[in-house]
Amino acid sequence: MLSPSLEDYLEEVYRLSLNKKEIRNKDIADVLNVSMPSVVKGLKKLKNMGYIKYEPYEKIEVLEKGKKRGKFLVERNRILRQFVDVIGSKCDEKAEAEAMEHYLCISSIKSIEKLVSFFNNNPEIEKEFRNYNIESILENDDIEYR
Repeated sequence: MLSPSLEDYLEEVYRLSLNKKEIRNKDIADVLNVSMPSVVKGLKKLKNMGYIKYEPYEKIEVLEKGKKRGKFLVERNRILRQFVDVIGSKCDEKAEAEAMEHYLCISSIKSIEKLVSFFNNNPEIEKEFRNYNIESILENDDIEYR
């Protein structure tokens, strides 16, 4: 079982593997804004779990198990970002998706994906929802949720 921080490391390793020939510890540390020792510790754990091939000072290779899970993690993040956009939340989509992604079960993610797809395939309903959402916010603008 991957912890939320290991999921973040694997997600970024996978994402970087799609765009770069070589992935280095520093790449991961820069993207996740974490220390190099934290990256090394995370990579060693991912290696021991069979997700990546990793040796210090060598390039990082994503193994088949890592590719499968990494693809899921990247897709989950994409779905949640789209969801935040569809519901019209006025927040940092990236940060909000990151806050949600580790705490929702697969069933909830799949349901959110269906909702996003439904709105994408029915732009008139999405527009109606956005109008309703704006009116609702204007009516309740004095309510503070956080």
